[in-house]
Amino acid sequence: MLDSATDLSRLTVSEAAEKIAQGEIRSTDLVEACLARIAERDDEVRAWTHLDPDYARQKAQEADEARSTGQGIGPLHGVPIGIKDICDTADMPTEYGSAIFKGKQPEADASLVKALRDAGAIIMGKTVTTELAVMHPGKTRNPINPEHTPGGSSSGSAAAVADHMIPAAIGSQTGGSVLRPAAFCGVVGFKPTFGLISRFGVISQSPPLDTMGVIARTVDDAALVADCLSAFDPRDTGMWPRSRPPLYQTAIQEPPVTPHIAFVKSPVWDEAEDITKEALGELAEFLGEHCDEVDLPEIFTRGTEWQSVLQLGDIAKNYGPLLDKSPDMMSASLTGYIEDGRKITAVEYNTALEMREVLYAGLDAIFDRYDAILTPAAAGPAPHGLETTGSPIFNKLWTYLGVPAISLPLLEANGLPLGVQLVGPRRDDARLLRSARWLMAHVLSEEKE
Repeated sequence: MLDSATDLSRLTVSEAAEKIAQGEIRSTDLVEACLARIAERDDEVRAWTHLDPDYARQKAQEADEARSTGQGIGPLHGVPIGIKDICDTADMPTEYGSAIFKGKQPEADASLVKALRDAGAIIMGKTVTTELAVMHPGKTRNPINPEHTPGGSSSGSAAAVADHMIPAAIGSQTGGSVLRPAAFCGVVGFKPTFGLISRFGVISQSPPLDTMGVIARTVDDAALVADCLSAFDPRDTGMWPRSRPPLYQTAIQEPPVTPHIAFVKSPVWDEAEDITKEALGELAEFLGEHCDEVDLPEIFTRGTEWQSVLQLGDIAKNYGPLLDKSPDMMSASLTGYIEDGRKITAVEYNTALEMREVLYAGLDAIFDRYDAILTPAAAGPAPHGLETTGSPIFNKLWTYLGVPAISLPLLEANGLPLGVQLVGPRRDDARLLRSARWLMAHVLSEEKE
């Protein structure tokens, strides 16, 4: 029985949507509970860059009225969702975490924002992003321990979800910007296959890499929100024409057979902290016959390098003109990335693009035998201090390859969350989500015994 705002603010997306649809709770009550939580906590967490409580209340009231008059409702009807402040919103500023774009007001919603509204979601506000979604930190702190980074660049989205300010939020990943903050804040971060979710109306950092994702508290919720966003949009040339995949319904099914998982230490295993190596090793051992240690082919050692070539080259191309025009309004760190990107040659860039096909063949051989790859989501728990957002080194290879990946809050170290990353075959997102759901249930049921 839910009898307090605290209880309401802890509802998952799936729970909230079902209770609103059944008339057990109202959207106005849920939004009010989230606003109360934000008022209580955001002075410390600092997850929001734009929030208009009266606007949120108005939209929740409209949602309740629509339901009460018998109008059709969508799968997210009345559920508040946070939007990373790199996505255009027609009724809210979109500033990209940069002083250069202070007060920028788009004329139309990004495709994914429109899709959320069409599904009935309440756009709660805009969450903090790092500067232009790169590495320079914003104001957000880790809600688990405010002396530690929340990660980036989807820092506000991860922190707001982890602190029960909202049940889910939108993030984006070009290197490790969904999975890393999710891992640091102890929530689920889902980066789908490249091209599953439209980027139209979202700032472009690196077109071959930029991927929209979802941060939530359960795998079910990540699947449900992503499902609402997966319609083909011809305005995003990175999407592939296809029928809409039954992402959510497949993801929540029990696997037909127990998933078989490949434990891949990855070419950057030496970058992992000792506590991460030990924890992942123990998890692989716990999975027993359902998990084998597998080595990637030698050529995969170049993957993170090629990802950096693409990202830096595109940062220089897309953000360089901003630096030239407003050098005093850009951080030293982003300025450095632009300068590094300007040194990349066309041969290096095109080689990095082409080598993905070679690496895909190596991955296909693994996924012929295994349902998913198990690997760290980050080098360790969230680093102490707010001067850095942590390293994306354990995410870059999988972002480069465009395969779906998900961070799961399964482990803990030194009182902080330690995320586990599962990686799946390209364009088989539902299978990855189903395997992730199984893994969560399998590990958590063991902990209860």
